[in-house]
Amino acid sequence: MQETLRAAAPATLAPPYSGRPAYSAFVDEDQIALRQVHIDPQSVLCTIVGLEGSFSRRLGGQLAISPAGLTFGSLSDGCLEKELATQALALKVRGSGPVCLRFGKGSPFIDFRLPCGSGLDILIDPDPAPEAVGGAVARLDARLPASLSLASRADFLARRGYIPSLRLVICGAGPEVEWLSKLAASLGVAAVVVGPDRGLHLNEVPEWLSIDRWTAITLLFHDHEWERAILEWSLASEAFYIGAMGGKKARDTRNDFLAAAGVSERQISRIRSPIGLIKKARDAHLLALSVLSEIVQDYEALRTC
Repeated sequence: MQETLRAAAPATLAPPYSGRPAYSAFVDEDQIALRQVHIDPQSVLCTIVGLEGSFSRRLGGQLAISPAGLTFGSLSDGCLEKELATQALALKVRGSGPVCLRFGKGSPFIDFRLPCGSGLDILIDPDPAPEAVGGAVARLDARLPASLSLASRADFLARRGYIPSLRLVICGAGPEVEWLSKLAASLGVAAVVVGPDRGLHLNEVPEWLSIDRWTAITLLFHDHEWERAILEWSLASEAFYIGAMGGKKARDTRNDFLAAAGVSERQISRIRSPIGLIKKARDAHLLALSVLSEIVQDYEALRTC
């Protein structure tokens, strides 16, 4: 039976401070196929290396197919995955090397068409190099960008890039924090909540957390006194996103105390406020959705392919 599976990556290790909040486990859709091939080197790796027209997946989209015909990742609504599984397993049986097949517009498979009318060139690699795959996974686990060379034609995608999974630090207290945490968990985003009764006291910072350029930090405090130390700590980090909740009065006060503390105007401008895509969200549910949408939008812009 054909089945599409989601493979969760290992949870981040707990910090060295007992009782301190840690990042939750994550599921990165962009890494599912790569990690499946790493876990089971007998799996086949399929990559979109050419794209004509509009399609629901980007150039570089990947799918892994296990020896049992199970698929890991997603490229379409299931029909394409089923056809790829058939082709991939046939290549495996024949002992063939990588093959690039055309699907949809201009395809020789006249009994298989894509409803969008697009044309896809998909590289089917029955035996991805274990060393290359393992090296890419190791770099991603070390929170470093990675890439995988593809044995496709010169006019197709030659190298598939990956970036470390999104991490989200949620600082604050109240319903906005709870809803943002729940929403992140439902999407498989690694997140951690810190604040009153969650590992922090006033004027403390979550220094045990690892913050890199793939990490977003949000400050969702109604009592803005809690922001002072955390904002200075955030602005000293590589976080690609820093956002703080609050109206104009809160923003002006925030900017004044940061300037008085010697923080440059350029650094202060890194703070997103109003926070989120919807600038006047007055509901905790809507604010959480607005904030996570803005974060994901900025995170997606970091991708190279």
